[in-house]
Amino acid sequence: MQINKNLIADANQQQLKKHQNKLAIAAEDVNDLETVLQKLSTFNVAIPSWALGTGGTRFGRFSGGGEPRTLEEKLEDVGLIHALNRSSNSISLHIPWDIPDNAPAIKSLATQLGLHFDAVNSNTFQDQAGQKHSYKFGSLHHVDKAVREQAVAHNIEVIKYGKDLGSKALSVWLSDGSNFPGQLNFREAFQNTLESLQSIYSALPDDWKVWVEYKPYEPNFYSTTIADWGQSYLLASKLGPKASTLVDLGHHLQGTNIEQIVSILLMEGKLAGFHFNDSKYGDDDLTVGSVNPYQLFLIFNELVEGMDARNMNHATDIGWMIDASHNIKDPIEDLLQSVQAIKIAYAQALLVDKKALKAAQQNNDVGLAQEILQQAYRTDVRPLVAEASLRTGGALDPVGTFRQLNVRENLIKERGLNTVATGL
Repeated sequence: MQINKNLIADANQQQLKKHQNKLAIAAEDVNDLETVLQKLSTFNVAIPSWALGTGGTRFGRFSGGGEPRTLEEKLEDVGLIHALNRSSNSISLHIPWDIPDNAPAIKSLATQLGLHFDAVNSNTFQDQAGQKHSYKFGSLHHVDKAVREQAVAHNIEVIKYGKDLGSKALSVWLSDGSNFPGQLNFREAFQNTLESLQSIYSALPDDWKVWVEYKPYEPNFYSTTIADWGQSYLLASKLGPKASTLVDLGHHLQGTNIEQIVSILLMEGKLAGFHFNDSKYGDDDLTVGSVNPYQLFLIFNELVEGMDARNMNHATDIGWMIDASHNIKDPIEDLLQSVQAIKIAYAQALLVDKKALKAAQQNNDVGLAQEILQQAYRTDVRPLVAEASLRTGGALDPVGTFRQLNVRENLIKERGLNTVATGL
């Protein structure tokens, strides 16, 4: 299914006068409006192939209707999202959940939809059919070298799939760890992981990168072999310049100062990018901005400041991707909400008066520094985000237009009410 551009234009026309009034008010407090709009217009967030169907928990999965049954239909759904928001021009595949059997055809379809392929993701946290060795006790850190070699071979295979599709990065997240004290020798596990990653690193094409993700717990609850940003940074540093640390917002203990982590990784040139989501308790994988929008803004404040300090391109110099689980909401609608929340936080960060904030910091003026940040955060930037979408051919209100055009209902007519997305 594809959305006719005229239908989006018609929906925009109904809202245009109201939007213009809001934009005029918002623009009064924005310095260099055109620069802000240009940056918002070029900012894109990758959509993960596994997020296009209903997710679930260990207690159950309640699938919705019209879910994508094939990789081709997943591409079509990302095309729908991008048509509505003009900010989701890439898809990230998880192998072997979404193996491209015919890479040229898949790549051609993506091009037709205005999409390209972001990082490819390996999977050694599940046993696959026909697999010789089990990952029950780990993969890249396993005590058995044969298991480690199998996991390395899988990652190299994922790189091959990515090369065929035009991807330029491999994302590695490991569930390797232990559930009980004494189960694992921590030093040996880390050394085995490094050795395995070195084998994967040596297989990277010259223009590729490897992104090393971390997580403090789950599915193992006593230890995780790459548990935090420091361990990921250590591995990436030992691997070389093509390796860096990937930050998943849900992969932190409660209260962790993620914005400080971001700042330091950027300073060291080792921030690969983000998996965006939100959480109340742990790795909840909730809609971005649904629980902690202020933290999201603070993270983007550090991103904008740190990237500007290194003369980096906001849109392309690190990776931006959603990694969420849509358990009870329409997946496409949820993804649209997440991208909007990301762009709102980014827009707010662009409005921070950097010179005034720097002066307040240098003068130890704590109260003023807080006021400067909160002034930007409390600014309603939704008209700016809407204008950027309008200028690039998207919807002024992507979620509202999704509903107005009955997209889910049309997908159900096309695919059926009882379809279940491939992958998860």
